[in-house]
Amino acid sequence: MREPYDALLLMSFGGPECRADVLPFLENVLRGRNVSRERMLEVAEHYYHFDGVSPINQQNRDLLAALAAELAAGGPALPIYWGNRNWHPLLTDTLRQMMEDGVRRDLALVTSAYGSYPGCRQYREDLERSRMTLGARAPEVDKIRLFFNHPGLIETLVDRVRQALREVAPARHATTQLVFTAHSIPLTMARGCQYECQLKETLHLVTEQLVDYPAALVYQSRSGPPSQPWLEPDIGAHLRSLAADGRITDVVVVPFGFMSDHLEVLYDLDYKARQLCDALGLRMVRALTPGTHPRFIAMLRELILERTAGVAPRAAGSLPPWPDVCPDNCCAR
Repeated sequence: MREPYDALLLMSFGGPECRADVLPFLENVLRGRNVSRERMLEVAEHYYHFDGVSPINQQNRDLLAALAAELAAGGPALPIYWGNRNWHPLLTDTLRQMMEDGVRRDLALVTSAYGSYPGCRQYREDLERSRMTLGARAPEVDKIRLFFNHPGLIETLVDRVRQALREVAPARHATTQLVFTAHSIPLTMARGCQYECQLKETLHLVTEQLVDYPAALVYQSRSGPPSQPWLEPDIGAHLRSLAADGRITDVVVVPFGFMSDHLEVLYDLDYKARQLCDALGLRMVRALTPGTHPRFIAMLRELILERTAGVAPRAAGSLPPWPDVCPDNCCAR
């Protein structure tokens, strides 16, 4: 039998926490990619709009605290570590600390529900690169499965949407659309993974409990050259289409592709999309991301128990739970 797990590793994207962090952070993100300096500086302005502070690190601290309390109350008793791909605390540094603390085998929880190269495979590749850097004593790490169709995520998203709908005047509910948004990826990448299929399944599972409202799947935050096709429709194009049609007065924007308030949520939705809605005469409410919703935290514990206590994996809808080990050809770049 394999050794039991003796730690939990939270893996996330990372983000700058002051203006001086922004360019070094973006250089980490874009290393090895064919992105111009001009484009990098353009993206940097998004961070400077918030004084260089991305919300994601604080969101992860809040997530760590909530998950630690959940595990303390019901087990399993695992110390939790945190490592980022692109900014401090960096993954290699965290694994080194774990190694020094005597951790030999741990579970990795990635803050992404869906399968894509940047949302799944790249985390696994970075993890193996860090382990190779540290050598034979590096902890053995197993990644927790994707959870796009777990009932706990669906219940969390439904509750977040219902909370947002309370901000819409009852008289306008009949002319309100739910706009579900996720980070766009290149079509070539989308063809090599189940990202789009999984998003559609999650949207279906959420909206079957919100049947009184029309819904649309849109994408945001594309960053490639205009000549490269990405998943569409873009949220801006969709909002313009709604305004031109004239039948929708309110939109509830649901960033269901994000588990916490990334900078893309704040900049592309709370700032840019809201600015566009104001110009178009649409009223906009933005639903919260899962964050530290109690049902979401309980789901994370359940995912841990699948691996530590043999709890049976659960899935809503027609698709089975995602396997513990991703197929070799999953999430191509």
